[in-house]
Amino acid sequence: MCYIPVMRTISVSEFKQTCLRLLEEVHQTGQPIRVTKRGVPIAEVVPASASAREPWRGCLQGTVEFSGDVVAPASEPGEWEVLDP
Repeated sequence: MCYIPVMRTISVSEFKQTCLRLLEEVHQTGQPIRVTKRGVPIAEVVPASASAREPWRGCLQGTVEFSGDVVAPASEPGEWEVLDP
């Protein structure tokens, strides 16, 4: 037998009144909340993924290797046809 968790559902007017408390609740419990307008789902509030919480600065540090001179031209000026007189 498969267990499907029931998502908590609230109206958009209730969400407007208690938005900050609900956001903190989702953060603490990890349980999403579905927001409805006249019974029709219009949004879901879900906890941020782990990758969204990790700092992005420096995440590629140590993954690049430089070989050769990165400032020098890639070819000699004589190899360019547009530069030939």
